[in-house]
Amino acid sequence: MPELPEVETVAADLRTELVDRRFVGAHILWPRTLAAPDAGELVERIQGRQVIDVGRRGKFILMHLDDGQTLVVHLRMTGSLAVVACGEPQPANNHIRAWFPLADGDALVFTDPRKFGRIWLVADINEVTGKLGPEPLAWDFTFQEFADRLRRRKVAIKALLLDQTVVAGIGNIYADESLFRAGIHPLRRSSSLSDQELERLYLSIRQVLKEAIEKRGTLLRDYRTPYGEDGYFRNDLRVYGRLEKPCPNCGTPIMRIRVTQRSTHFCPHCQCEENELPPQEDAPIIDEI
Repeated sequence: MPELPEVETVAADLRTELVDRRFVGAHILWPRTLAAPDAGELVERIQGRQVIDVGRRGKFILMHLDDGQTLVVHLRMTGSLAVVACGEPQPANNHIRAWFPLADGDALVFTDPRKFGRIWLVADINEVTGKLGPEPLAWDFTFQEFADRLRRRKVAIKALLLDQTVVAGIGNIYADESLFRAGIHPLRRSSSLSDQELERLYLSIRQVLKEAIEKRGTLLRDYRTPYGEDGYFRNDLRVYGRLEKPCPNCGTPIMRIRVTQRSTHFCPHCQCEENELPPQEDAPIIDEI
């Protein structure tokens, strides 16, 4: 699933294409793609509305409109958004789930082969994103707030990083990469981490996410950037997807376990195992909001 860097890349691409342009309608081809409102109300409320900005919150893309409404899209596993130069998308592409014609004849097209993506049009974005934790790259997200959120829980640290109510936008790839750079085993009990370890993790998360954004994210099997330029942070992955390959620090083969039903990669030598938890003790997490 695309994570914060990939979603930030999509939002940045769409910002250059959509700002100051107007929607003239909406076509929902797969009804379950639209979470709210219903299709008839969507068409009525979006018609004639101008896009004033495109942003991101967690893993959600936010298209802010001139009347205060927001068109919200969650790509989930296989969704993609792009502005295409055509009056109507080609019907031969049976993966198009929704499209939004623009006043100049182009269209914003949402394609989603596996049909997991969702779209909302809301007056208040908190209706969709209200449960999200803080943004890890926000200027006001301090180390102290990060540490306080992790100290409250006695579960595996990897599980907390995936929980979108704790910190927004981090997923499987960047949790593994951040834990590796911080030298922390993914099954370490969060409450067992020292101040020094928490600070290393805080800094590692911010460093990894910034580097990934600069390189347009990580190219995944089901993720592509809107206009064909591949995310090339994949060249900098140190543990994720590198099962049995040598650790870039010490040469020990990378191992893989499951945490919260997610494939988790780490170096057994570089990432300390002190106070680790067995996988079955992971608490439920909220990673789909």
